Amino acid sequence: MALGGNPIFNGKNFRGATQAPPVPQAQYGQNPYGQAPGRAPGQVMDARGAWMAQQQNMTHDQLQQMYNQPAAGPAETGRMTFDDVIIKTAACLGVLMAGAAVTLFVSMPLASLLMIVGALGGFVLALVNTFKKQPSPALILAYAGLEGLFLGGLTRVLDTMYPGVGLQAVIGTLSVFAVTLLLFKSGKVRATPKAMKFFLIAMVGYALFSVVNLVMMMTGLTTEPFGLRSGIIGVVIGILAIGLAAFSLVMDFTSIDEGVRNGAPERFSWTAAFGLTVTLVWLYVEIIRLLAILRGDE
Repeated sequence: MALGGNPIFNGKNFRGATQAPPVPQAQYGQNPYGQAPGRAPGQVMDARGAWMAQQQNMTHDQLQQMYNQPAAGPAETGRMTFDDVIIKTAACLGVLMAGAAVTLFVSMPLASLLMIVGALGGFVLALVNTFKKQPSPALILAYAGLEGLFLGGLTRVLDTMYPGVGLQAVIGTLSVFAVTLLLFKSGKVRATPKAMKFFLIAMVGYALFSVVNLVMMMTGLTTEPFGLRSGIIGVVIGILAIGLAAFSLVMDFTSIDEGVRNGAPERFSWTAAFGLTVTLVWLYVEIIRLLAILRGDE
């Protein structure tokens, strides 16, 4: 599968990222020491010739010590590693939780306002980061902070209406993430081309339904708290959406795995962290909304 099952990994972000820099080669007609036939000893040699000439001046002990050193790993060569992705994802989630914590120490009206600001600002920065050629850590962390305001405000509103729903949503999100990761690591779940086709079809249908539902809620055509997503229909749609978010995690894992194996530059670990953060935010929203719908039907 090509890089970028998740749209965030598509296009410009990982384009050309898997190409390692070429090893310097001696030009045709040069000897192995970088000096072309007839060239004066004092003339400049190419990079490979200079390196080999330097070796000739080393003692036997120096050469043996150099050869005994372990080969440089991805971290030493500036390539993306799983550790990089984990650390940067943890940084994004830390900023997100800090933003969510802000809403706990303000009045309810202000928390609701911060929720709206976070939702709109997060949406804008999500688009910017998705289509940006090179990942920007500052913009990615800013996105995480704004999403924290949105999730914090949303959780406070729904938890006031249905006590305990916020904690349940956190546990549910972590559980789905852990199960999906275990299934991916075991090889039982993969983002195959056939699965990708079903995912895209389902996503288009879900997006269209969400737009129609939002318009009906804004125009007053439906007075239900979640619009058309009420009752049994809301439960079915919610389960479907959680399934789509879980499969999006699988695509994230696939893109990260291929990025590491193909030697993507280290800076793209921020892209991977951004993709995971977006998916986890989506998953949390779907879970807390489904729990609220279930509680509202009691």
